[in-house]
Amino acid sequence: MDRAIELARQAGDAGEVPIAAVIYDGNRCIAEGWNLRETNHDASAHAEIIAIRKAGEELGQWRLNGLSMAVTLEPCPMCAGALVNARIQRLVYGADDPKAGACRSLYGIPTDERLNHRLEVIGGVRTEACVKLLQDFFASRR
Repeated sequence: MDRAIELARQAGDAGEVPIAAVIYDGNRCIAEGWNLRETNHDASAHAEIIAIRKAGEELGQWRLNGLSMAVTLEPCPMCAGALVNARIQRLVYGADDPKAGACRSLYGIPTDERLNHRLEVIGGVRTEACVKLLQDFFASRR
């Protein structure tokens, strides 16, 4: 999560909402990404999607079996669905997202037994640091 928080800071400095994701296998980083919606003018350019795309390129396959993702904010429905489709094994996230969270807050997409793949979800990791990044970013915009 430390690396995701560091990347989220960089995203905020670049004018993006400070959310970042890291895909890893044990202690080895496979791929990372941060929000690029403003930069790319792309509503789907969320940190999780960027990291999943990079991991697929790095590994030469779309199935990310056995890998974990750390992300600073609870994934939205689009990103939660992408995690399921990519076969990520474990999701670790920082701050809950009461407005769009699809892993625990509003929905439970990654653990829905009706889907063909489920993943372990661990929320609330380094929550205060993740929330502070978002609060500081939006306070500076007002």
